[in-house]
Amino acid sequence: MTTLTPEQQARRRIDRQLEEAGWIVQSMSELNPAAGRGVAVREYPTDSGPMDYLLMVDHQAVGVIEAKRDDEGHRLNAVELQSARYATSSLKHLGQVALRFVHEATGEITRYTDSRDPKPRAREVFQFPRPDTLAQRLKEPETLRARLTHVPTLQPHGLRDCQLHAITNLEQSLGENRPRALIQMATGAGKTFTAITSIYRLLKFSQAKRVLFLVDTKNLGEQAEGEFHQYIPQDDNRKFTELYTVRRLTSSHIPDDAQVIICTIQRLYSILKGEPLDEATEETVPDGAAILRKPPLPVIYNARIPPEFFEFMVIDECHRSIYNLWRQVLEYFDSFLIGLTATPDNRTYGFFQQNVVSEYTLEQSVADGVNVDHRVWRIDTEITQAGGRLEAEELVEKRERLSRKKRWEQLDQEIDYQGTQLDRSVVNPSQIRTVIQAFRDGLPQMFPDRVDDDGAFQVPKTLIFAKTDSHADDIIRIVREEFGEGNEFCKKITYRIDEDPKSVLASFRNDYHPRIAVTVDMIATGTDVKPLECLLFMRDVKSRNYYMQMVGRGTRSLDADGLAVVSNAARGPKQEFILVDAIGVKDSQKKETGSLEKTPSYSQKDLMNAVTMGVRDEEVLSSLSGRFARFAKRLDAEQQRQVKDLTGGASLNDLAGQLLKVDDPDAIDAQTRKHFNLTPNETITSTQWDEVRKQRAQQACAPITGPLNTLLEDIRERQEQTLDTVNIDTVTHSGWDRDLDTQRAHLRQEFEQWLQSHRDDITALTIYYAQPQRRAEITQQTIAALLESLKQERPRLAPVRIWDAYAALDDVQVKRPEQELAQIVALVRRACGWDDKLTPYADTVRANFKKWIFARHAGNQTKFSPEQQAWLEMIRDHIAVCLHLEVDDLDYIPFNEEGGAGKMYQLFGDEMDRVIDEINDALAA
Repeated sequence: MTTLTPEQQARRRIDRQLEEAGWIVQSMSELNPAAGRGVAVREYPTDSGPMDYLLMVDHQAVGVIEAKRDDEGHRLNAVELQSARYATSSLKHLGQVALRFVHEATGEITRYTDSRDPKPRAREVFQFPRPDTLAQRLKEPETLRARLTHVPTLQPHGLRDCQLHAITNLEQSLGENRPRALIQMATGAGKTFTAITSIYRLLKFSQAKRVLFLVDTKNLGEQAEGEFHQYIPQDDNRKFTELYTVRRLTSSHIPDDAQVIICTIQRLYSILKGEPLDEATEETVPDGAAILRKPPLPVIYNARIPPEFFEFMVIDECHRSIYNLWRQVLEYFDSFLIGLTATPDNRTYGFFQQNVVSEYTLEQSVADGVNVDHRVWRIDTEITQAGGRLEAEELVEKRERLSRKKRWEQLDQEIDYQGTQLDRSVVNPSQIRTVIQAFRDGLPQMFPDRVDDDGAFQVPKTLIFAKTDSHADDIIRIVREEFGEGNEFCKKITYRIDEDPKSVLASFRNDYHPRIAVTVDMIATGTDVKPLECLLFMRDVKSRNYYMQMVGRGTRSLDADGLAVVSNAARGPKQEFILVDAIGVKDSQKKETGSLEKTPSYSQKDLMNAVTMGVRDEEVLSSLSGRFARFAKRLDAEQQRQVKDLTGGASLNDLAGQLLKVDDPDAIDAQTRKHFNLTPNETITSTQWDEVRKQRAQQACAPITGPLNTLLEDIRERQEQTLDTVNIDTVTHSGWDRDLDTQRAHLRQEFEQWLQSHRDDITALTIYYAQPQRRAEITQQTIAALLESLKQERPRLAPVRIWDAYAALDDVQVKRPEQELAQIVALVRRACGWDDKLTPYADTVRANFKKWIFARHAGNQTKFSPEQQAWLEMIRDHIAVCLHLEVDDLDYIPFNEEGGAGKMYQLFGDEMDRVIDEINDALAA
């Protein structure tokens, strides 16, 4: 058997890659440029010596490949001068030709440079571009990277400041040819709208051909598709989908004529691999603990969808683990990668090369009024905290989780259970009922003004997070009973319901019913339900990012009209939401998603998902083998038959044995020697060993599919739970979070310290603190400058948060004004001691107005006529909103409608200016 040199091995791999990409590889002796559209000629002679490969497209010499050995991959940067020299050499028969497309390759690594880019820079690509791709690039007047340098300035019309900032910075990043960019934007701030605006501009101004919008659940894909259909650009009256073709992939077919393709990463992986997709994998986030820390899934070249197919890839919810497990899927494409997330972690920053083009936090969004903040209501019960005990010989009820079939059994030994076991192996209906009762009874305190026209309390739109499907069913039944309502009042929104989950979700979002929805994970992340005003956690969450995503379901703001559509008892816009913590989720220890553990504990479902998606490492296969062996003992004869039907006759024990044998070193050794015809004296290479091990793993894992996972989960759901109807639960605390007063005190202290630190450099604060005689000089402009400085430096001290802190600590029931200027004026007056308790500024103005009128009349001054009084009341209302009256203001609404400055002069004569100064001074007191 002839042994190839490293150079020959590299050339053989490069030849194969070129052929896969549609090139015809020839030597000089067989040179025929007409053999195909793309011809790669080996060892083409030049005046600098023979180049390794000359690339010809349509008879035209267009590119060069400098080939190196596999072990020289780390030196490809060093050979750029060599490949560039060949690119400008004189070619035999062709003379001096500038070869535009320059490559360096080892067969494992391929680098590509387009010399017509503004600042030509080599980048690593998965494989060589196809001849058709280079032909198309040759026709274009400018390269894509050149077009990205002169995109017109984005106009602010119709955009929030955070969106304008994100898009502007992204376009600058793209113009600098930075391959990855991260947009961090708080939930509810409009990430998808921002992305669609960017995509529209890329298609229109950069002539991008195709953009991929990548999601990790079917639900997010459908939501994104809806937003594309609704989007109308600022410079065109037509909808996005009237201008460009948008397609969401629901099969393996990828249309060539679509400019925007929406796809789950699960489906994209299956398309690249040429394998069928279990569509159930698209319904949940591929974020299970079992697959977080695994190496990227292997991807091979696919001529149907070559690496250059997408020029841009927008990755929604990119904080999740998809770029760990699925990294090669993302890096297969020669695309700019644009990440969207509200909750990045260190892995997110690392993957996007720390190129954060937008950082818009939840605190900033609350400060800007884009989102609303929340308060925490805590419900603690005895059994939630301490668990319970069932004594031996107690007659207890047993229930199958899925079928709800019941039977009675006398315990042969006592059962002690912890709160963490509730609603899994043990169900205590009293614990669920006690939490729901406490929640119901606390609602009037959480929403004191929520009474409808008939005088009845109206339950705000509430989302309850349950642990499991069976837990959700228990909650729904008890909610309906305790609230005395019917089926429409409370519904489940998960993928496993008989009703269309999208329809139920739409009703929850847009209709009066249901008032309460219960979910496990379908709408825990990424789903927009603006009218939500209450989140009830009856499950714990250990991932910090997942918890913040769940909390984000309540942060979206909504105007008064929008809220009134589904909650007609609401008075005004949505100003906050309430997080009801019935499990201790706020205080439980959280970890960053994907953190490494020496002894991780994975669920069988997660392990099977990992194997279904291509994970084949020893740890996963060994763990799953043990799970199968244990689970097999639970199966009855009918369930064993169902398993065999799905696996081609293999039992769970058979699968467990096959998985365990995958990494048997003696078996791999023997199979490798047989497969490669090796003698006992020949050494097995690591490549040979890995190839055989891969074959063994593939064969052992083949029966493990999505349908099998679904069956085993259904069987698990049928496993019995013990119902504890003996221990009756009691509430130990139901009220505002006991840490809240401390947090409020800290907020107020921090706010007052910030005011003090700026008392000499912000005009409004100088007046409030040191020069109260100038109070009439406080105008909208001075307060706006104060507010802007506060929000820029300390967004967490936004008026919306500080207002609640002062109101609670002052023990006053005062409604927060809608306008931030009115809020900040009242807060500063309180902090500076002008008011002894928090008072809305409009109330202060009205009170001061009464005092001023009374003082004038008591001082024997001429009383104002009814017409004059009406004008003064208009001025009073203006000052309550605008803080100050200038004579020029009389030319605007509402004064101009009553005759403006001329009419006021007619009423007050030469006293007009003095009256204006006097009322400005008096009302600002």
